[in-house]
Amino acid sequence: MPLSEYEQRMLQQMEQQLRSDDPKLANTLADKSRPNVRRLSLGILLFLLGLGGLVGGVATGYNWLGVLVGVLGFLAMLGGVMLAITGPRGGAAKGGGRGGVRRPGGKVPPSGGFMQRQEDRWNRRNEERGR
Repeated sequence: MPLSEYEQRMLQQMEQQLRSDDPKLANTLADKSRPNVRRLSLGILLFLLGLGGLVGGVATGYNWLGVLVGVLGFLAMLGGVMLAITGPRGGAAKGGGRGGVRRPGGKVPPSGGFMQRQEDRWNRRNEERGR
């Protein structure tokens, strides 16, 4: 069920007020990107290898080799979690920021705010359904 005109105006006013009150928060909410699947999968793989090393170290006993393997396994687990949950260094994407991000079709995403993108998606969806 689409929003009434009054509700759309109120939503636009709230969005404008958020942008004027806290532009940094508005930009943060509007610029959410997809997680890096490669970093996430490598982090999970490293965590699992570290878990195997930790279990292997405990299984070999408390001799110096077991302790070394356990500590290395724990460090690998820690590194895997850090790799999976953190973004790339530098904060910017490879494309050089927002202008360099490309969609699969080669188009640059619109530079409008979050609500504008949601409205565009809503309109496209309704057009596809024939409304």
